[in-house]
Amino acid sequence: MSEGRSREAKAARIRELMATEGESVERGTVGFNEGRYAAVADLEDYEALKEEARAIKEDAIERLPDLIDELRGTVEGNGGTLYVAEDAEDANDYVRRVCAERDARRVVKSKSMTTEEIEVNDALAADGVEVVETDLGEWVLQVADESPSHIIAPAIHKSREAIAELFNARFEPDEPLETAEELTAFARERLGELLRDADVGMTGANFVTADTGTVALVTSEGNARKCVAATDVHVAVTGVEKVLPRVEDLAPFVELIGRSGTGQDITSYVSLFTPPVKSPTLDFDDDRTALSERDSDREFHLVLIDNGRLAMREDAQLRETLYCIRCSACSNVCANFQHVGGHAFGGETYSGGIATGWEAGIEGLDVAAEFNDLCTGCSRCAPACPVKIDIPWINTVVRDRINRGEEGRFDFLVEGLTPDEEPGGMDLQKRFFGNFETLARVGSATAPVSNRVAGTRTARALMERFLGIDARRELPSFRRETLVDWFEAREVRVEDPVREAVLYPDVYTNHVQVERGKAAVRALERLGVRVRVPPLRSSGRAPLSQGMVATAEEHARDAYAGLADHLDAGRDVVVIEPSDLAMFEREYERFLDPAAFERLADNSYEVLEYVYGLLHDGADPEALRAGDGERVAYHSHCQQRTLGLEAYTEAVLSELGYDVATSNVECCGMAGSFGYKSEYYELSMDVGGTLREQFTTDETRDRAVVASGTSCLEQLDALLARPTRHPVELLV
Repeated sequence: MSEGRSREAKAARIRELMATEGESVERGTVGFNEGRYAAVADLEDYEALKEEARAIKEDAIERLPDLIDELRGTVEGNGGTLYVAEDAEDANDYVRRVCAERDARRVVKSKSMTTEEIEVNDALAADGVEVVETDLGEWVLQVADESPSHIIAPAIHKSREAIAELFNARFEPDEPLETAEELTAFARERLGELLRDADVGMTGANFVTADTGTVALVTSEGNARKCVAATDVHVAVTGVEKVLPRVEDLAPFVELIGRSGTGQDITSYVSLFTPPVKSPTLDFDDDRTALSERDSDREFHLVLIDNGRLAMREDAQLRETLYCIRCSACSNVCANFQHVGGHAFGGETYSGGIATGWEAGIEGLDVAAEFNDLCTGCSRCAPACPVKIDIPWINTVVRDRINRGEEGRFDFLVEGLTPDEEPGGMDLQKRFFGNFETLARVGSATAPVSNRVAGTRTARALMERFLGIDARRELPSFRRETLVDWFEAREVRVEDPVREAVLYPDVYTNHVQVERGKAAVRALERLGVRVRVPPLRSSGRAPLSQGMVATAEEHARDAYAGLADHLDAGRDVVVIEPSDLAMFEREYERFLDPAAFERLADNSYEVLEYVYGLLHDGADPEALRAGDGERVAYHSHCQQRTLGLEAYTEAVLSELGYDVATSNVECCGMAGSFGYKSEYYELSMDVGGTLREQFTTDETRDRAVVASGTSCLEQLDALLARPTRHPVELLV
């Protein structure tokens, strides 16, 4: 399939899912996400708890082979059996043997993503064994013959009305089912009947402790307990990465998993089994028999699945994926996921931000490639992750491997490949956006002719056909005089400066949004800062977003080299574009030596953060333009929020007398190049619709619109019928 046809097919699929599933997914995920905010706020030290959880997982994955050996001894000592399956087929064969030896005709199982991964239901069905999902959401999907669209809420894409229609058509109840209560009661009664005659109970495991063999199950419905209690054969299937050293290690995860996933302080049912459990099997046919008189012989089989995980453990870049506790926070917080769900933003089994790592490690790059580009690198998922996995980085390195067509380890970071070694066959669209700095230089050098040519119908048609740049998206207009050119021609100098600073000329500020750069220079000078605007290499954000990691690393080294002398001279680095500051404070840790990274990160500031600091240190606010009660609607950039800098802009504008109404929409939908791409344009605008609604209410429609990021400004220009500015432009 050609690139153009492939983009059209992807756009059509996304359009279909937005129309059929998007509303239900958004309602559910936004609710979960808002619940998480409230739930983690109640924790005394949320960050410390996350650090503790991560440390436990790091230790467990580091010692995994030894822990599996210890767990084997523990499980066998308890009277159970542990089997380590090499892959899905191996795991299914073992489960089939267990069922065949018991002449099992029905297996009841609780929700388990790992069993979804290995497709155990299909394997057992081939043997004539009926498998019944007892989780309500999973059972709905089993009845509908659909796959899950969310890690913890598998049927999140289905509305109550759709489920009622499904049940009424399939089961033809005496009275049509309508309400949630009626649907739940019907399912409970139906599943109860199926549980009574089950032969084998199957569960997953959220965690397994090596020291005691305890299986921890965290559920919302309690059905896992029923699967264990109703049968005398319990098969627990889980990945090898779920093994923890000690039962005491469960504590931080129990605190975090419910809060992170659904916003509950603790999940409804936290079940700790140390199987084979001693309680007798329930006898549904003889309620009069005392429990103490019943047979309590039980079997327990723990099936630990490798299926690529041990190879991921040896992979320096994918290893972090194994820390995942499957809470779904990265899905819930993701704007793109909120609008399309896991049937688009997911692979064979796993969905959401962390899914790229899982699918690349378990299924392969071809599966991960189907949805990897839906991660825009906005970084909102990073602070949401309860074990502090750098999910955007995993998505980036997988994107790089897809570009290279490499299944192997990510060794080039230490080998230091040059941009010349970037893959020649890489998607032209990614190469175009990844080298935007070069395009901007040419665009400015040939402006205004370049802008006129790019705006012609012929040029737009060619760009859409060959580069996938949607013709509906307005293109940036390059300036002939760049910010660096303008600054070099000035004569202004600040005598007796209170500080000296380098204003970092990011690509857009230097070549497109020059006025905001001028405003930043003038504002800082009015506050007594001697400013320099030297010609510098771009931060590398553009190539990094396209998975061109070697090119991004080269940019990082060049940018630091250009700033090093200024840092030596004690000058601060002031950045206008939040995504570039995020590079300095986060991603450069992977590209620079520790001392260089720390020096740059510690001395770099977002421009309104810097202004706030100057005012706090005694600079005269009257040197800046007074707001005089002017009403503004303000939207903060994703990276700015992740860095915790939004409040500085609000504080500065308020101090200057502006009446500020800040959006609580976390993502505008543009996400850099993402909103330009034809396959994602409609999704970008759909995500942006929430921001448009918020900025066109009775309270906000007459306010001046300001936003802190380039992408946000471009999207707001497309969404609203009034001009937008960067907050720094209000200061002068």
